[in-house]
Amino acid sequence: MARYTGPVCKLCRREGEKLFLKGERCFTPKCAVERRTYAPGEHGRIGSRQSRESDYLRQLRGKQKAKRIYGVLERQFRRYFHNAQSKPGLTGLNLLQILESRLDNIVYRLGYADSRSHARQLVNHGYFEVNGRKNDIASTILRPGDVVEVREGSKQTTYFKLLRQSGETRTPPTWLEQDVNNLSGRVLRLPERAEIDGNLNEQLIVEYYSR
Repeated sequence: MARYTGPVCKLCRREGEKLFLKGERCFTPKCAVERRTYAPGEHGRIGSRQSRESDYLRQLRGKQKAKRIYGVLERQFRRYFHNAQSKPGLTGLNLLQILESRLDNIVYRLGYADSRSHARQLVNHGYFEVNGRKNDIASTILRPGDVVEVREGSKQTTYFKLLRQSGETRTPPTWLEQDVNNLSGRVLRLPERAEIDGNLNEQLIVEYYSR
């Protein structure tokens, strides 16, 4: 499975805003965006002074931001876009719903991981099951009615024991149902646009791939 393995704080600095890729660290003074407000690299300071952006650059930045937030590389992201195009409705919304329906994202949204990369790691290590069957594929697309649960044996690990005992997790969106006591959750429906990250501009992504 291909994935980005470089420094993720540089991705936030390149976008010029927090993408919350490192969980709790993003809320502390250690956050790289707080300490360095310019883009990474040799020409980062120079580039930060440029105020004019072309349409292509805005479209590219919109696509790159979505890829980085959800931890998806170009080939897979392009496939998601073509799938979104083939479905009825708005292509941009369809794309965001596909990204939100990934197993790693749902584990993160349910509050069982600090970040999407952490959720992906937990899934890859086989800690979760979907509809009663072990699933270690983070890119699995879930549908309304699907149930995600920490496997019985995995509930005895220190991480999940502490998570269950504290009973404190991230409040899930309304399209998901959470059961902290059983470390499970259910997909009730697909998310509406207002329930998805408002910093994303799906229209820029559609324009980029429609060139």
